[in-house]
Amino acid sequence: MSNELWIMIGFVAFIFLMMAIDMGLFGKSEHAVSLKQAGITSAVWVGMAIGFYFLVLNFGDRIHGVDNMARLQQINADHFHKLKLPDSFDAALLLYKKNLALEFITGYTIEYALSVDNIFVMVLIFSAFGVESKYYHKVLIWGIIGALIMRFLFIFVGAALINNFHWILYVFGVFLIYTGVTMFINRNKEDKVDPQNHPVVKFASRYFSVHPRFEGGKFFIKIDKKKLITPLFLVLLIIEATDLVFAIDSIPAIFSVTKDPYIVFFSNIFAIMGLRSMFFLLVNVIDKFHYLKTGLAVLLAFIGVKMLVGEYAEHIGLTTMRSLIIILAILVVSVVASLVFPKKKVGRA
Repeated sequence: MSNELWIMIGFVAFIFLMMAIDMGLFGKSEHAVSLKQAGITSAVWVGMAIGFYFLVLNFGDRIHGVDNMARLQQINADHFHKLKLPDSFDAALLLYKKNLALEFITGYTIEYALSVDNIFVMVLIFSAFGVESKYYHKVLIWGIIGALIMRFLFIFVGAALINNFHWILYVFGVFLIYTGVTMFINRNKEDKVDPQNHPVVKFASRYFSVHPRFEGGKFFIKIDKKKLITPLFLVLLIIEATDLVFAIDSIPAIFSVTKDPYIVFFSNIFAIMGLRSMFFLLVNVIDKFHYLKTGLAVLLAFIGVKMLVGEYAEHIGLTTMRSLIIILAILVVSVVASLVFPKKKVGRA
């Protein structure tokens, strides 16, 4: 069995173990997740992502079984790292691991930032359907399972397309610029979720029997020996569909940093897990960061341009490290601007 497969199995097993622990701690009794619990869980996931960065920094070569110069040169070419490898294998391996770790943390930052926009939509979904806060955690933790499967398929299919059709990176670049411009134009529009006319609700109502009201934290209920889905399960389906839409933006964005599908997958999953925890920290204050969508729009456009520039990015000084600095600067400026220049409340005449 290859190194990649063993590491993927181990990583997924670790994620499911952490989810089981999470459900064991917070899922025994249905209650709203407190700020303290959310803060601790968010800190744990960010800490684990940083810890994983150091693992890649020290043992990243083991992902693809790089144990000789020929293998390193092959991986360097296959994943489009474009590293100028020294003649010494030890020096070349050190350079490779440093680059891989930097790609991971940059991809993680991009995914974490772009997924924040997902929180805006999740808050709208929960509010529109009148979901009690004590059931938020259950919906989000089960939503991660679907996200794991979808992200895995998206990432490895995307990597295969890039390997066979390198020009698709330019399509991704144009798409990201378009998405960034669209987000900027619509940044002040108020998003709405219509529970009755949502496409997922219509689809589910057509093919499944839907119970008209919530039944606590149940996804399904049996009445007269007939199994019905509850509105809470509809909310879960909508959350999954929303994550699918956001994946279409975020995954191409990370491919601007690294073409290694394993690094893309690891950074994606760490960001998703951390963000689901951060949801409970931001759910009541997310509207205060009104310049965040502007920052994310600029971020998408920047990444799109970087993809279009392609191999010339290094020649103009747009290295992975400088890209990370620019990305962090965009996020910091948008958050600070939101706090320094709060949104003006519109009063009634």
